Amino acid sequence: MTAEVFLYKADPVRGAEWAALFREKAPQLAFAQWPYRGDPARVRYLAAWVPPADLSCFPNLEVLFSVGAGIDQFDLSTIPPRVALARMVEPGIVKGMVEYVTLAVLSLHREWLTYRDQQRAAQWQALRVHPARSRRIGVMGLGVLAQAVLGQLRGLGFPCAGWSRSSHTLEGVECYAGADALPAFLARTDVLICLLPLTNDTRGILDRRLFSLLPRGAALVNCGRGPHLDQEALLEALDAQQLSSAILDVCEPEPLPADHPFWRHPQIMLTPHIASMTQPETAVDVILDNIERHRTGQVLTGLVDRARGY
Repeated sequence: MTAEVFLYKADPVRGAEWAALFREKAPQLAFAQWPYRGDPARVRYLAAWVPPADLSCFPNLEVLFSVGAGIDQFDLSTIPPRVALARMVEPGIVKGMVEYVTLAVLSLHREWLTYRDQQRAAQWQALRVHPARSRRIGVMGLGVLAQAVLGQLRGLGFPCAGWSRSSHTLEGVECYAGADALPAFLARTDVLICLLPLTNDTRGILDRRLFSLLPRGAALVNCGRGPHLDQEALLEALDAQQLSSAILDVCEPEPLPADHPFWRHPQIMLTPHIASMTQPETAVDVILDNIERHRTGQVLTGLVDRARGY
């Protein structure tokens, strides 16, 4: 019997780590990296950041795995309906996002960006230290990552709320749902964190109207996707002091052009899409578990609802 092939199409350095883990944990499953020069009919599973443009060359492909938490980089129209699609939900991604957002919130809460500027100006000036209970956190999106972030920030004493399109109930978190509830959610939010999936409904959601509904002097942390943000609206809100600062891990495009105003704006901190990264050790365990789930007819972890786009 010809061995099934698991094909990996993403960062080749991390791919080598995946290959070693597959040899250890699933030696019966042939592992291959892109570019693939074997028999396309053997490929049953494909993990990719961006899949090949033409998936029809793999007639027996059963599951397409995203190596990231999102799938907005996929063109869903090119993925055959018979192929199951799963995004990555693994502990390494979750822990990384919790670390990043906690760092961002604490940096804003404890005026780290201001102290950075004061150091550069050789200025010694203490600012009032406010308790965490005085800084209201609001997270847009209530998926796995957002729930983990909210749990950590609650533990630090921040009043926390979350907003999404559908209703949720989370212990110790004010939950808001739907467009009608968005203004009330924003009105009680001092630090707004975007962890939404990118869909047609959420593209450009961080716009002038949204910023105007936040308390004056609020701050933004965007770890969703670059196209969530109206860049001109952010610059206007910062210049008008409607927003005090922004920490952005995602942009559009990536990287930004060298002359883009975000690079040098004193109230913006940029990081190069590193808030969270898939960790091979835990990702391979999740993938192998999902393959077993698929073979036994169980629901896949991270299964994508194509109608919703996430």
